[in-house]
Amino acid sequence: MTPLRFIRALAVPAILLLAGCADIEPWVKPYERAHLADPIMQFSRNPVADNYIVHVYQSREGARGAEGGGGGGCGCN
Repeated sequence: MTPLRFIRALAVPAILLLAGCADIEPWVKPYERAHLADPIMQFSRNPVADNYIVHVYQSREGARGAEGGGGGGCGCN
């Protein structure tokens, strides 16, 4: 492979990758945010209770930190 072909082989993908970064727009438009804030879009109906259940599970199983919960090992935090 000649040096010129090698440079072209590296330059074409680099130019294509950089061209994708030229026009950065927000993914969520301001008028679309009302739809994303709808309660139907939440993962759970009661996130506080779900966090408590995860914390108790982590305390009992000794798997603290595996799911992002915090606190001690006795389940009292």
